[in-house]
Amino acid sequence: MLLAALAFTPATVEDAEALVALRIAAMRESLERIGRFDPVRARERFLAGFAPEHTRHIVWNGARIGFYVVKPADGGLLLDHLYIRPSHQGQGAGADVLAHVFAQADALGLPLRVGALRGSDSNRFYLRHGFASAGQGEFDNYYTRTPSQRDPCPHMPPL
Repeated sequence: MLLAALAFTPATVEDAEALVALRIAAMRESLERIGRFDPVRARERFLAGFAPEHTRHIVWNGARIGFYVVKPADGGLLLDHLYIRPSHQGQGAGADVLAHVFAQADALGLPLRVGALRGSDSNRFYLRHGFASAGQGEFDNYYTRTPSQRDPCPHMPPL
């Protein structure tokens, strides 16, 4: 597990291209598997919705190994992106990020939504971590998580 060594730092507009490259690397295998890998489309789609104010780098031992984006949406929160470099996947970073995001959502008393590409390993990941299926689109599965009833912590750092 990476938990003790992870940090979350704010992204800036200048980080956009590096985030695009990381997203493409993380999604490539899943997109190729369903015949939808298109780096130009992936870049344009990410940049069209890029909101640095909602984006955090995932940093481990001083290296940026991923990023996540949590945005307010429809009376709750949307985990719009969560990507870990392929070389760092399967080591607990994603679970640690979810624990951090869940604590924030729980402190705010807000539901959390996420979408995952159909056929991606991320579907099992989200189900394993407490999301419930909320429907399907043409290419994505959608999941929700209701806030925990644990005591909220008003002093949590920002998402």
